[in-house]
Amino acid sequence: MQLLQKINDPAISGEERLAALREYAASHKAPVVATGESNNHIHTIYSFSPYSPAMAALKARDAGLDVAGSVDHDSIGAAGEMLDACEILGLGAVVGFEVRASFKDGPFADRKINNPDSIGYVYMTVQGIPRAAFGRVDRFLQPIRAERRRRTEQMTTDINVILQKASFRPLDFERDVLARSQAAGGGGLTERHLLAAAATSLIETCGKGEALIAALQQKFGLKIPATVAAWLTDADNPHYLYDVLGLLKSSLLDRVFIQPDEKECIPATRVIEFAGKIGAIPAYAYLGDVGESPTGDKKAEKFEDDFIEPLFEELCRMGYRAIAYMPPRNTVEQLRRVQALCARHGLMEISGVDINSSRQSFNCPELLQPEFRHLNDTTWALVAHQALVSVDSGLGIFAANSPWAALDLPERLARYAELGRALDCSDIDNSVNREIERMRGE
Repeated sequence: MQLLQKINDPAISGEERLAALREYAASHKAPVVATGESNNHIHTIYSFSPYSPAMAALKARDAGLDVAGSVDHDSIGAAGEMLDACEILGLGAVVGFEVRASFKDGPFADRKINNPDSIGYVYMTVQGIPRAAFGRVDRFLQPIRAERRRRTEQMTTDINVILQKASFRPLDFERDVLARSQAAGGGGLTERHLLAAAATSLIETCGKGEALIAALQQKFGLKIPATVAAWLTDADNPHYLYDVLGLLKSSLLDRVFIQPDEKECIPATRVIEFAGKIGAIPAYAYLGDVGESPTGDKKAEKFEDDFIEPLFEELCRMGYRAIAYMPPRNTVEQLRRVQALCARHGLMEISGVDINSSRQSFNCPELLQPEFRHLNDTTWALVAHQALVSVDSGLGIFAANSPWAALDLPERLARYAELGRALDCSDIDNSVNREIERMRGE
């Protein structure tokens, strides 16, 4: 247990967590048979998550995943540790970041696209980032993090008005909010840090159970779904903080949310251009009309489905190379439509589930269904892409000088997937160099 605590300790260095992981892995083999699944969208403590990068990799291995990928908000801070942790565990690894970006200069400036909180701003990811580019990525994201910190501090002031009116102690931004993040080490700061601080204050004041439920209903006017009420009634619920946080996100955040500006949400075309310069893949994050949110933190709401065809045309015009989506979040009908549009427009499909709560499973059994099995292949293609561009930027999936550039995208992805599976994930650098020599000899 002590080693597991060190592996997941946010207060120590990544090197110390990795040392603990090496010691743990030497005597604890994977407890389950590999499932063939993957997840390219795991959040870590470098945005908001219960898991350090090392622990996220370990949880992925113990769930039977073949590939684990870290994607943090406004941060590449987890990436080095994630790559090293996956190599220790023999997993394929993919790293990237997620940002909110502006569509204000295009035809969807006045639409709510895939962002529940804002009009004209979208969520997007940049994935398959080579290790040599991490410093450059961090410098690119620093101004975005600074703007988000400023806005989060303003929202802390606003939520304090609500807390004090309801007779709860106000939050101290530095102590209660900022200290929950890895901002000092290049981590992002999100609304979840603020809401986690508020949830902690509520739990400390009311305790767990009926008193807290009553306070949320009577003092804050929140409507609590029956499922969430049952969770909050259980004082032994190990996910209690995350369940309160999810309720606050879906029902209270809009009272204090301050809209970002284009200093924080820079034009999407700038992010796309930057991704191209570092050999990474820019992806639009498909949300789709939401029914029941699997994490309980999103309201039922309509997003891009009503205008998805012209949206895809615009995405291609802007230079997006991929669509990222989460199979558990959408209906099969929604995703078949997305898949057909990706095929029509030559866009790569990238899957993943944004792990940011201890209640969430690392498994995504949907990937084992026939209509989604190809997503495991594209994940291995992404593993190969990242490994190759770490050595030579001209070897990426979408590079003009790629040895398979003349192939259509499905055939190209199949070649990269085959190469990704051939790599020795426990010795990735030597393995990829051997594969490059073999490729050049063909």
